[in-house]
Amino acid sequence: MTATETESPEATEAVEALTPEAERRRHLLGKLADVDAEHAKAVAGGGEKYVARHHERGKLLPRERIELLIDEGSAFLELSPLAGWGTDFTVGASVVCGIGVVEGVECMITANDPTVKGGASNPWTLKKIFRASQIAEENGLPTVSLVESAGADLPTQKEIFIPGGKLFRDLTRASARKQPTIALVFGSSTAGGAYVPGLSDYTVMVKERAQVFLAGPPLVKMATGEESDEETLGGAEMHARTSGLADYLAEDELDAIRIGRRIIARLNWRKASETAYVPAALATGSAGDMGVPGVVTYAEPEHDPETLLDLIPTDLKEPFDPREVIVRLVDGVSATNEVPFDEFKPLYGSSLVTGWARLHGRPIGILANAQGVLFSEEAQKATQFIQLANQKNTPLLFLHNTTGYMVGAEYEQGGIIRHGSAMINAVSNSKVPHISVLIGASYGAGNYGMNGRAYDPRFLFTWPNAKSAVMGPQQLAGVLSIVSRAAAEAKGKPYDEEADAGMRAMVESMIEEQSLPFVLSGMLYDDGVIDPRDTRTILGICLSVIDNAPFEGTDRFGVFR
Repeated sequence: MTATETESPEATEAVEALTPEAERRRHLLGKLADVDAEHAKAVAGGGEKYVARHHERGKLLPRERIELLIDEGSAFLELSPLAGWGTDFTVGASVVCGIGVVEGVECMITANDPTVKGGASNPWTLKKIFRASQIAEENGLPTVSLVESAGADLPTQKEIFIPGGKLFRDLTRASARKQPTIALVFGSSTAGGAYVPGLSDYTVMVKERAQVFLAGPPLVKMATGEESDEETLGGAEMHARTSGLADYLAEDELDAIRIGRRIIARLNWRKASETAYVPAALATGSAGDMGVPGVVTYAEPEHDPETLLDLIPTDLKEPFDPREVIVRLVDGVSATNEVPFDEFKPLYGSSLVTGWARLHGRPIGILANAQGVLFSEEAQKATQFIQLANQKNTPLLFLHNTTGYMVGAEYEQGGIIRHGSAMINAVSNSKVPHISVLIGASYGAGNYGMNGRAYDPRFLFTWPNAKSAVMGPQQLAGVLSIVSRAAAEAKGKPYDEEADAGMRAMVESMIEEQSLPFVLSGMLYDDGVIDPRDTRTILGICLSVIDNAPFEGTDRFGVFR
């Protein structure tokens, strides 16, 4: 419906007659449409003009290169697609990052977008690549860089130059850890862009397309007075025949991608866990038999993940049962999973749900907020549960919907600080992999206790209805109002109620805007805003990625007060 169209009385009545489930679905679908519109901006890159110019030169776009690189029919988990949202830079930060399967090997893939200022790196590009490097390191992934970069975005060099060295450091340390790094160079890669192929284990350059040099002809002329053309200075054939920088010379982009796939196929790569996880519906013969070593079959959820859209209230203040979310994410009943969710301490600390499940066949522990507030009982329950997960080397999934820890004289006297601190201690020092999903509110220290971004979860995703801030907008505005009112009374001055109302409205609006998923995702406080219906699939990919590197729980948590 366009802005100029109006609804008929019948349509209005139909909207008014929506069931609560239908209203929730309509609300979330609207938010998902907003997310799709922002994702489209990232996919559009530099816009139609520059995309068309790139194609006219016979070149592929970054996502087209990725699609050809990864195995046919496999998924690509794009990370931080909204990086830079709300800034002066193009949404997506001129680089595509994500995890894809190449020749059966899960790889971290980064691809410069040359339609955005020639693929130049701005401050958000660095943050996005740093996050990708962190994920690759923690999960033991090879890295494939699809390079076509003009180097640093010079107007923002003061924000790029110093921290930018970490990009090169990360590549060399990955090589030292025996995590292979492969660079496929498709076009001009200048200055900082030249060091990615220079520091990678394997480098492929496209004939008559790739140009790699620390300084292009104009800068060389200015610095040394030397006259040189681009091919002589840094062309692909020169690097393949003379400098030795290029290990392989590709005829064209498709050939470079073919060579890159063959390099990965020859890595002799093995995951730390070689267990095969097979959907029960696809398991046939002996593969579906639990007696087969190294094979685990799993069932799909008892309830359709599609119905997740019917569960989430339009107002975050309205509680909902996280168990209904959990049973739509985890495996159903099977030979390896007698019940979908084994709840731990179900009668104690009831506003935090904890328990064990399997997800795509893999064991997982889950902590999910139920009624929003964390009391002492919930904090103690979480602390014990995290210790148990470490004892049996089980990854943890945190489903956020919390307004924080409970306040008030009764709760302070009851030890809420000590108990909350113990929970944060356990989260901080836990050594099993953590994954977090913000499915509702994530306010205050509750964000910390539930393993927010500051606690380095392996992956963190956000649903489009979620919000995160130091506290809710109304609460924060109310606190400021109380403080201002007390200050006026202390000075013996009358309090301006009209100004107070204006201040509260302004603060509520500001905090509401700052706590929205787009803002948080744009600042890389998550790894992406996702459709709730895709959560199970995304978690399955993440758990598979985690299996690339060995992990072991800990029994060392420091002092619990």
